Amino acid sequence: MDSSTIALIIMSVMLILFMAERIPIATTSIAACLALAIFGVIPMTTAFAGFGNDMVYLIVGMIIVGNALFETGVAGVIGEKVISLVGTNEKVFTAAIILVSVAISLFMNNSATAALMLPIAASAIGASKGALSKKNTFLMVGIAVCVGGGITLVGSPPQLIAHAFLEENGHAGLSFFEVGQFGVPLLILLLTFFLTVGMKLQKKVFDFPEVADSADKDISSNGCTDTDKPKSTAKMFISFGILLFCIIGFITGLWSMGVVAMAGAMLCVVTGCISQKRIFEKMDWTTVVIMGCSFGFAAGLDQSGAGRMIASGIIGILGDNLNLWLLCSALALVSIILTNFMSSTAAASILVPIAAFAAMEVGFDVRAAVIITAVASNVGYATPVSTPPITMTLVGGYRFMDYVKVGGLFNVLAFILIVALIPFVFGI
Repeated sequence: MDSSTIALIIMSVMLILFMAERIPIATTSIAACLALAIFGVIPMTTAFAGFGNDMVYLIVGMIIVGNALFETGVAGVIGEKVISLVGTNEKVFTAAIILVSVAISLFMNNSATAALMLPIAASAIGASKGALSKKNTFLMVGIAVCVGGGITLVGSPPQLIAHAFLEENGHAGLSFFEVGQFGVPLLILLLTFFLTVGMKLQKKVFDFPEVADSADKDISSNGCTDTDKPKSTAKMFISFGILLFCIIGFITGLWSMGVVAMAGAMLCVVTGCISQKRIFEKMDWTTVVIMGCSFGFAAGLDQSGAGRMIASGIIGILGDNLNLWLLCSALALVSIILTNFMSSTAAASILVPIAAFAAMEVGFDVRAAVIITAVASNVGYATPVSTPPITMTLVGGYRFMDYVKVGGLFNVLAFILIVALIPFVFGI
């Protein structure tokens, strides 16, 4: 049995275990990486190399910074400001949090945006005194960040991968807002969905108790918790300054995002904004483990050839009666499927060259095939292992099937919209 088949079997078993939820998904993730190494699909060092990835350190660092904002009372103040501006009306809050998340993700990395927005959303929810909830907000924020990142050239890696590939192979690169022809309609769909059907669906599907967090319970009018008063004004300013440091670091790109986030985390500890003991108590280890293992999944699909085999097989099914719309639709479908089980960056890296090759073979527009692949590589909302912003939302207490039922439905609607837009965008 070749490595690509073994990788597909392991990924299939992993998916079944994720859906059954009899075993914690973090444990399943580790087991899948172990299996990939034991059966020789990838080396053990590669299977767990993701724990040294910059994105893992970004998540760890920003979880610490976010918790420090709660500990010092800053998050509570920000949350109350948000509530004072938009109120506790669920629909108004939903529209506001989506638009703010999208606006930031237009120009800043998706992962960094999610890491900043989730603590702010949590503090606003805490200030609402029960009118709003994490479980009906966090997944929505994660999806909004992904949608926003798909509107500009610099919003997420797939566009940059497509841009570089096109230029390196003699084609015109992407303009700054070119992918926005798909991204803006997706934003409109997102707002419409979560203000109507999605809002009702979440309340029906997310039947688990609201996740309790001692840091954001009983927030009083000055941003302090009843169990930890009074807050130090100096530490509030310090923790807010550390947050600004992280934002500036993310935007300027002087250091990697992981370095910036971990530097911010260290400053939080050194300045006494949060204790080391509190960090270990508040760290979301499930998110960290799944994110670290997700790179092992991607490596298994990539290095074994399983990812390429899936993509090539689906394209081959289309047969001889192929046209550009059908090819682009198939590429979008393959991209969405893969990006729900591996990072959007990995999916785009695998599929962009395949898309270009397929288009050249049949004499179709290479740019159209590459662009649609990049756009669809951002559309992964149906599993908690799809992209870092979605993985981060696990702190909301979601189960695997919660993502499938809510994020999956929006995923299907997004695919239908993309397919419908193809003739208008590419003039087919």
